[in-house]
Amino acid sequence: MAILVGKEFCKVDPAGRFKFPAVLKKALSGVAGAGFVLKESIFDPCLELFPRAEFEREIETKVAKLNHYNPQDRLLIRKLSEGNPVELDSNDRILIPAELKKAKHIDKEIVLISKINIIEIWDVATYEEMNAMEVDFARMAAERLGQIDSEDKL
Repeated sequence: MAILVGKEFCKVDPAGRFKFPAVLKKALSGVAGAGFVLKESIFDPCLELFPRAEFEREIETKVAKLNHYNPQDRLLIRKLSEGNPVELDSNDRILIPAELKKAKHIDKEIVLISKINIIEIWDVATYEEMNAMEVDFARMAAERLGQIDSEDKL
């Protein structure tokens, strides 16, 4: 799968559909036909759009290894496995189910953020609010990415 890159702003129609950006459709041309899985992020106030194969790989490699007999693992399995299968319609639109729109306060404008192998879908106002936080990205990158480089050399 290609690494996804970009940030795209989209309008959501009253039915909850948005036009999937052509640049992302092109990047996902090999997997878009199999559809997607749309789910709530457990970490951020956004939705996550997985190519279906990527979602299945995530379930197989991580979630399926959790212990079904452990109550905490069962909760994680349930939460991480839930998702809504979605597809591009004939006009290259994706329908955001009403319960997901409500859960993440998605209204009329969204921003799609590429995150390596998935796409985050944010309400524009929520995304702008999150970006307004004071974060020293240079320091964070030096600490986190420098740490990764150090680990690779071991």
